[in-house]
Amino acid sequence: MLGGPSSLDLPTDGAADEASPALLRDDRERIVPGDRTLLIIEDDTTFARLILDLAREKGFKGLVALRGDDGLALARDIKPDAITLDLNLPGLDGWTVLDRLKHDPRTRHIPVHLISGAEVDARPRALKQGALAFLSKPVSRGALAAALADVKGFVERRVRSLLVVEDDPLQRDALVDLIEDGEGDVVVTAVRSAEEGLGLLRERHFDCAIVDLGLPAMSGFEMIRAVRGDARLRELPIIVHTGQALSAEEELELGRMTEAIIVKSPESLEHLLDEAALFLHRVEADLPSTRHQLLAQQIDADPVFTGKRVLVVDDDVRNIFAITSVLERHKMRVLYAEDGRRGLAILRDNPDIHAVLLDVMMPEMDGYEAMREIRKDPRFASLPLIALTAKAMRGDREKCLGAGASDYITKPVEPDRLLSLLRVWLYG
Repeated sequence: MLGGPSSLDLPTDGAADEASPALLRDDRERIVPGDRTLLIIEDDTTFARLILDLAREKGFKGLVALRGDDGLALARDIKPDAITLDLNLPGLDGWTVLDRLKHDPRTRHIPVHLISGAEVDARPRALKQGALAFLSKPVSRGALAAALADVKGFVERRVRSLLVVEDDPLQRDALVDLIEDGEGDVVVTAVRSAEEGLGLLRERHFDCAIVDLGLPAMSGFEMIRAVRGDARLRELPIIVHTGQALSAEEELELGRMTEAIIVKSPESLEHLLDEAALFLHRVEADLPSTRHQLLAQQIDADPVFTGKRVLVVDDDVRNIFAITSVLERHKMRVLYAEDGRRGLAILRDNPDIHAVLLDVMMPEMDGYEAMREIRKDPRFASLPLIALTAKAMRGDREKCLGAGASDYITKPVEPDRLLSLLRVWLYG
């Protein structure tokens, strides 16, 4: 393993030095049209250099970003063919980078391979949020080379394959028509039973599967359990599309085994188009205009926000109004207070609030004191608290985190960045 006594002495995560990407001699000045490009977002320069060398062996031109914000900017500027992403990054953490990549139509289709040792059990979350695959550090050179070979194979395979398992012929035909109506970039195979679906998955490669639960003979539940029990199919994205009422226990089990659960409704086909596009890494610009518009509407109607309750604490009513407008547009419910003491009282009266945004500079009780008081209550030990600061000063992040903040954002608040932060902290 890398970092072991008989191999390269590589840190497992987060060991950035002061080197710049230029000192790594990446390929940004040598890229010409037609080149395969890999963007490496990794703050450990030794590990980044290893990925860069292996990427070149696989035929990629490589670019390196040592910070999350720099990596996000590069991704938007050059639109690489693929990205490797660490989680523990300066600037923007990897979760935020992944979220912003997957909610930007310009970069949503780019396959992202997470390679990190920052968190335990990060794989399910990474795959749900649209990552192509996840590799845990420490990692052997051979496993890393194999991962890059898989990335190259995915990039070079221009046509994606989708399996639909649905016993209702009308629903089945509607799904095929909706998703195949593009530029020939997706081929849909539709079957009516779990047994047929399992057989096909074991015979040939699919990039994603949509599975109904109410199937004849073997149920969709049983099929999904069988798929997850097969090591070869462990990272296959599965989208559940069902009209079946689910108990809390069933929903929890499905949530662990699948990437998305969509309840059948008049609007569910559009939601399915969005989820399938994410996991198939479809280029949105290549879709017909009608599908393009449907995807844009679905990205705006992010289900992670619907019905969430957010408390905004700020002594400037203009900021409260601006933030409330953004949140309510995404179907969140907003409560507000104009000082820390009133914010505390509202939170204690409404313990079902999902997140709190607090200005740090307020009269009487400032945001730092309010956050410390909130954290004293065991009910709010894991409540997302996002500090609002007037300007980014050295030490702000540490001061906010020391007071109990989950994260912070500077004013004036950028709507996209705020929504991205909330998605990261409201996940699950």
